[in-house]
Amino acid sequence: MANTERLYKIERLIRVRGIASFQTLLDELEVSPATLKRDLEYLRSRLGAPIEYDRDANGYRLGTLPVGVPGQKYELPGLWFDESELYSLLMAHQLLAGLDEEGLLARHLQPLLERIHQLLGSADGSSAGAALQQRVRIVSALKRPVPSRFFQRVAEALLQRRRLHLHYLTRGRRERGERDVSPQRLVHYRSTWYLDAWCHRVEGLRRFALDAIEDAAVLDEKARELPLAEVAKAMDTGYGIYAGGPAGKERRWATLRFDRTASLWAGRELWHPEQEGRWLDDGRYELRLPYMDETELVMDILRQGEQVEVVQPAALKRAVRLRLQAALALYRPA
Repeated sequence: MANTERLYKIERLIRVRGIASFQTLLDELEVSPATLKRDLEYLRSRLGAPIEYDRDANGYRLGTLPVGVPGQKYELPGLWFDESELYSLLMAHQLLAGLDEEGLLARHLQPLLERIHQLLGSADGSSAGAALQQRVRIVSALKRPVPSRFFQRVAEALLQRRRLHLHYLTRGRRERGERDVSPQRLVHYRSTWYLDAWCHRVEGLRRFALDAIEDAAVLDEKARELPLAEVAKAMDTGYGIYAGGPAGKERRWATLRFDRTASLWAGRELWHPEQEGRWLDDGRYELRLPYMDETELVMDILRQGEQVEVVQPAALKRAVRLRLQAALALYRPA
């Protein structure tokens, strides 16, 4: 019998019978006395089960919880994890914590983290989870912090399906304005949070950087509901955070060619879920990928310097060339 199944059976036997003797449990489970003792201790110390030994009845019973509603009975959790799954959960928490250095989610994650630590803890009170945390480091570069109060208001409106009133800085146009939006989903991308929302001012889907919000208020009005498939189709079809585009705008395809050195990395990188790549006979790597707005794609191409060439389209080649010429102008001898 698997460990999880056996623990469930112990709890069920005690609950159904009211009192279950040690010998009864041994007979039902067909395990050794040492195994049964370990299981009982695990249920008590790790899972908080109020299993008590009744000397008069010579058996085990479930007591009441020491906290909460008087007389409330203990219930085993409906979801169980084995040790490898718990380690995976803790690793996932570490990854999420790396995205949450401002503590935007920490308050909500802390109860789960404490429970994972409890389940992973050893008999001597030490925590394997805490040790694992010390040996995992998440590095997030170029973070743009989001004030906690704005993140909380956006999350509240999103979960309660309410509209938001935003004071927002549109940095590309250096414009400040106000608008009401219906939140659809939160997006975390390259160490920064974004909100995909229906903007009632322009009557269309837009993506807002949370760090560009200057004030936010949750309204009483219900948010406009859009199917998430519709949101994804509108916002995720292009490249990067500029994936969406005006209605009717067609996707374009870029072809990039990396030199032999950069190809060793580029050949393993995922630039876009729909990308197509091929190795050339001379060891170079050619990458083809879709985009709608060229802004972020140009920035990523510029990061590669002289190790990548834009093969097509001509408009993208021209955009990269103009940016390179402008950068070069800054470094010309006086």
